[in-house]
Amino acid sequence: MIFPDYRPRRLRQDERFRSLVRETRLHPSQFIYPLFVKPGKGVREEVASMPGVFRLSVDQLVKEAKDCLRLGVGSVILFGLPESKDATGSGAYIKNGIVQQAVRELKNKVPELLVVTDVCLCEYTDHGHCGLIVNHQVDNDATLELLAKTALSHAEAGADMVAPSDMMDGRVAEIRATLDESNFSHLPIMAYSVKYASAFYGPFREAADGAPQFGDRKGYQMDPANEREAFREAAMDVEEGADILMVKPAVAYLDIISKLRAEFDHPLAAYHVSGEYAMIKAAAANGWIDGDKVMLETLLAIHRAGADIIITYGAKEAARLLRQGE
Repeated sequence: MIFPDYRPRRLRQDERFRSLVRETRLHPSQFIYPLFVKPGKGVREEVASMPGVFRLSVDQLVKEAKDCLRLGVGSVILFGLPESKDATGSGAYIKNGIVQQAVRELKNKVPELLVVTDVCLCEYTDHGHCGLIVNHQVDNDATLELLAKTALSHAEAGADMVAPSDMMDGRVAEIRATLDESNFSHLPIMAYSVKYASAFYGPFREAADGAPQFGDRKGYQMDPANEREAFREAAMDVEEGADILMVKPAVAYLDIISKLRAEFDHPLAAYHVSGEYAMIKAAAANGWIDGDKVMLETLLAIHRAGADIIITYGAKEAARLLRQGE
């Protein structure tokens, strides 16, 4: 079909037509909203590098969760900031840890909310790495038991889904086996399957106080240059029992999202990470872009690439904008 027989502009002439033939649509129910929880009461500390994102005490977390639900965002993922840290990250798996407290309170006060928990040790270790350190290296196999122990503690607190983000080999299988043996076979795992050693995580590390105290995480997170490795990582997680696969970051890795979507039938999530969010906020604050429009366009691109689920710090504001456009 060539002009003048085919005129694409016929279906672009006004919003009625554009809406009728729109191929990709965002909805607040697709979003998971990340929340940072810390000890205390009445705590609401804005993260300087992430405008609109706060470190919250449990009571404030409940208020934030209720706001999410009112906007149609029915899912959150929790990251904990413990009172103290140690070499083994014990705050991640103790019964009364900060995430465990938050889960119990959310399930008590906002039972309809879907509560996902991040499973990792980096926020809880004094060295800032995602696993146990043996001979100045992160010991993969020694870490697996603690990750499974953390996931089980979240399940016992009432979490609806666990999301291991550590990138240790074999952790999905270890967590699945532990959950199954403990009568939590119904609990799904959303695996950070393809997590790159990215420079876009900086603001998150400020928010969660989780930067490594030595070295970096390139020994366990993926090389940003690699594409084929993403398929191997995702296939391993499928084999080990993951229910949802995830790509992190999202915007800089739209090609990976798209190719994984074509290869795997599993639900696919993408994490619109802190640096990607912060860049939009910074540019908007300087008047260089329309922040609202760029946020929605960015999330639309992630969904169009193939992500069924988007984890984003912009979930609440995007939900408001989508409601305004209805």
